[in-house]
Amino acid sequence: MTYKEFIGQIENFDGHYSKDINWSTYFSFPIKPILEAETKLAKNSGKSIAYFSMEYGLAPSIYNSFRLNSPMSDKNKFFKHQVFSNYWISDYVFKINIQKMLDIPIYSGGLGVLAGDTVKSIADLGLSVVALGILWNKGYFKQNFWYKYGQVPEELSWDPHSYPGLIPLKNRIRIKTKQGDLVLRLWKYYVYSYDKKHVVPLVLMDSNLSDNSEHFRKLTDQLYRSDQVSWRIFQRSILGIGGMKAIDELKLQVACYHLNEGHAAFALVEKYVQLADKASMKTERKKFVYTCHTPVAAGHDRFQITDLQDIFTNDYVDAAKKFGQEHSTSKDVNLTYICLDNCRHVNAVAQKHGEIMRLQFPAFAKRIDAITNGVHAHTWVSESFAHLFDKYSRVFGNWRLDPNRLKKACQLIKDNNFRRDIFQAHQDNKRFLLDVVKHWKLQEDVLTICWARRITNYKRPSLLFQHIEEVLNIAGHIGPLQIIIAGKSHPMDTTGASHIQNIMEHVDRLNNSYKTVKVLVLENYDTYFGKLLTNSVDVWLNNPLPPFEASGTSGMKAILNGVLQLSTLDGWVVEAEHDDIGWIFGYRHQGPEIGNEWELRLEEDSKALYASLKDVAALYYRTNKNGVIDIHSPWIDKMINCVCRGGFFNTQRMVQEYKAKMWS
Repeated sequence: MTYKEFIGQIENFDGHYSKDINWSTYFSFPIKPILEAETKLAKNSGKSIAYFSMEYGLAPSIYNSFRLNSPMSDKNKFFKHQVFSNYWISDYVFKINIQKMLDIPIYSGGLGVLAGDTVKSIADLGLSVVALGILWNKGYFKQNFWYKYGQVPEELSWDPHSYPGLIPLKNRIRIKTKQGDLVLRLWKYYVYSYDKKHVVPLVLMDSNLSDNSEHFRKLTDQLYRSDQVSWRIFQRSILGIGGMKAIDELKLQVACYHLNEGHAAFALVEKYVQLADKASMKTERKKFVYTCHTPVAAGHDRFQITDLQDIFTNDYVDAAKKFGQEHSTSKDVNLTYICLDNCRHVNAVAQKHGEIMRLQFPAFAKRIDAITNGVHAHTWVSESFAHLFDKYSRVFGNWRLDPNRLKKACQLIKDNNFRRDIFQAHQDNKRFLLDVVKHWKLQEDVLTICWARRITNYKRPSLLFQHIEEVLNIAGHIGPLQIIIAGKSHPMDTTGASHIQNIMEHVDRLNNSYKTVKVLVLENYDTYFGKLLTNSVDVWLNNPLPPFEASGTSGMKAILNGVLQLSTLDGWVVEAEHDDIGWIFGYRHQGPEIGNEWELRLEEDSKALYASLKDVAALYYRTNKNGVIDIHSPWIDKMINCVCRGGFFNTQRMVQEYKAKMWS
C-alpha cells in the first residue's frame, strides 16, 4: 500500500487527521510499518491470519501511547478514581486524580487484556495478522461506589473521532436482517511492536451511523449488554458476520481465521452463506481455529432458533442450524458447539483448563489442545524491573527481543547483589503506589496484599473477609496489614454486585482498626491500575473456586515484577505449583467431576487462607524489619523464582505456540 492509498481510505482526512498523519509519521510513530503490513495483508501469500475478539484491552495509557498535535478532547482524558476505605475522612476529602489518557474503552477485563497482549506480541514477532473487533461507543461502563448500594454503573462517554491513533475509514459494510440492513462503518487502530518496526492493524466495526435506525445505532454502544437476547445476537453477528465482510471489503487475503472465544462463531455461518458451492465448506472450515476461555456456563452462548428467526434471513438461520444444533431436535443454536464441531484446531488456555474442557466436551476431547496464556512483557514489566534486567544483561541478554530469557533469573539466586537489587526495585515500585494513594497513609514497610480482577461469584472476591476477626488477629499478633481491592462486576450480575456491597460493609466495620488493618477499595479498575498494583504490592491474592478459573493472567503480570502469589490451585498456577513462587491454599480439584460453580466452599477455604496468611505475614516481617532487609530470606528466593517463571508465562511464547500448532 502506498501512502496516497493509505490516506485515501481515511474519512475526513484533510479536515481532521492531516495534522497527525504525514508521509513519515502516524500520530508520532513511523508510518512505514503500517504501509508494509497493509501490503502483506493484500498479497495472497497464504500466511496471513485474521484474529477475532469481542474486546481488546490495549493499554495505550501505559504502553506505546500515540500523541496528538492538537489538544486532546476532555472526554478522552482520565477521570478521577474514588476510594472507599476504613479511613473515611480521606475518602470524603480526596480522590485519586492522575492526568493521563483514557484507555481506549473497548474491553471489560481479562479476556480483552489478553487479546490486546496477543496482538502486541504478534506485532513484536512481525507476523502478518489483521485483528477484528467492535468499536464500543459507550465502552463497558464507569463504576461508582455508593455505600449501602455497592457498585452503581454509569454510562461512559468518550470521543472516538479525537482518540489518538484511531481513524475512521470511508468503507461501509452491510448485514441483511429481517429488521432492515445493518450498516457498519470501519475504523482502524494500529498496534505497534515494542521497537516500532512492525504493526498489526485492528479493524473495528461501528453501527453508530445516521444510515441506521435508532435501535441499530445503539448496538455498538455498550460491550456485553445482556438485558435483551436480541442485543446479544446482534453483537455476536457484528463480530462474526461483520468481521468476515470487513475482510472482504478491505480486500485482505486471509489463510486462517482465529476465533478468540465463541463470540465470533457466526464467522463460520457467514463463510458458508458466501459460498456458491456449499460442498466446498468441508475445505473452507479447515481455515478456522478456536480458543475457548472459560468453563463457566455464562461464557457459552446459546440462542433459541425462534430468536434467530426474528433477526436473520432464512439462509443465515438455516446455516446456523446446520452448524450449531447439537441434535436434529435441538431448539437452540450453541455457539460453542459451532466452534468445536467445525474448527480445525481447538485450544484451552491452560493445561488444567484443557483437562476440564475434555471433561465438559467428551465428544471433542481428542481434538482439544492446551496452549497456556501469557502476558505481554513489555507492557507489564515495571520501569524499575526493566532497569534491573538491563543491569544484569550478562545473564538476561536482550530480554526485550526474547522475554523467555527472564527464565535465567534463577541463575542469580545466590548473587547477593542481585538479591539486594531485586528487593530495592520492588520497594521503588511500592513507594510509587504509596504516593498515588498518599492521602490514605499507607506505609512502605507494611505487608501489602491486593485482590484485583473481574468481580464475579466463582472468583470469590470477599473470601478474605469471610471471618474478619481472623484478619485482625493476624495483624495484631504478627504485623499490620494493608489490603487493596479493585474490580468491576457486570452491570447485570447481581451476585457479583452483592460481593462488592459485602466487602464495603466489612470495610466500614473496620473504621476503628485502621492502625493495624488498612483496606482500600478502588473504583474503575483498568489497565493503568492493573500495572500499578501488579508491580507494587507485596502479595497478589488469587482465590477462585477450582476448577472454574480457566487461566487468569493478573498473577502472571505480578510475577514478572517479583510479586509473590497467595493462590488457590487453579488456572495457570497449576503449572507453577512446585516452583516456590508463594503459597498455595484451599480446595484442589481432582477426578472426573467438575463440580458446581455455586458451591463456593467459603468456610473451608477461608480457614486455609488465614492459615497461609499467617505464614506470609511471619516471613515478611522476618524479611523486612522496619526497613532493615534480610537479603538471605526465603522471601527473596520466592521473588526471584517469580521472575524466573514469568519468563514462560508471556504472550510471545504463546503466539509462537499458536503459530506452530494452530495457524500452520
